[in-house]
Amino acid sequence: MALLDISAPRSASLRPFNLFAFAARTAALYRQRAALRRLDADALRDIGISRAEATAEAQRPVWDVPHNWHN
Repeated sequence: MALLDISAPRSASLRPFNLFAFAARTAALYRQRAALRRLDADALRDIGISRAEATAEAQRPVWDVPHNWHN
């Protein structure tokens, strides 16, 4: 009889919480959204978003991030 070894990738929900990494990601997100808020009309046009879109993104709460950021 052969030995069968099956393993599954560890899911993101099982990873231990890292307070320092969380704080760093949160601070980076705050800086990015603050920078977006400060862009002028020419810079917004260069990146292809409107003032309303930039304002909406900048006002999102810190926990409202893309799903892939949770990994």
